[in-house]
Amino acid sequence: MQPEETFEVEPDEEEEERELELDPEVAQRRAAALSNIRKFGDPVLKTRARAVDRFDPALLSEVERMGALMGDALGVGLAAPQVGVLHRLLVYRVQPQAPVAALINPEIEWKGKELETMEEGCLSLPGVLVDVERPVHVRVRALDERGEPLVVEASGLEARVIQHEIDHLDGVLILERTNREHRKEAIRTLREAQQAA
Repeated sequence: MQPEETFEVEPDEEEEERELELDPEVAQRRAAALSNIRKFGDPVLKTRARAVDRFDPALLSEVERMGALMGDALGVGLAAPQVGVLHRLLVYRVQPQAPVAALINPEIEWKGKELETMEEGCLSLPGVLVDVERPVHVRVRALDERGEPLVVEASGLEARVIQHEIDHLDGVLILERTNREHRKEAIRTLREAQQAA
């Protein structure tokens, strides 16, 4: 996820210009991180993740690795299926200086009635931006990486990021959350990119 209004975005033209301005080391780390993220067409992205039932050092390492990948990719959220792990685990950070938050086995407990449409992108869908309507406010019940229960009441970008990442845990991509016209255009963009690679 990107730290601006869109998230999990592979660079568009404007962002590609900013990418050229990145410090070469940052650009190299970003490219390496993006190479570890599963892309459109990978069946893991359409598979529902399993609940986490072991809270051990391996899980802590998984959270740390995902947080590092997300940061290096210059994103604001990442779900375990995007790195090929079918665990109900997501990490996010919507403010650059904030610590990485991990939500394990998250469940949306409540959604506000107010809806907002914003452009969303996804690191797993390079070059694609689509309009997605989501509730502005949500309450989510989850566990942290040590297995402690927590409740997150989120609004705005934080709520959107969490909902987007929970969709990944359910095997749902933003292509399924947009209108038919945007979906067709996005799939065409993705297929052209795959053919060019």
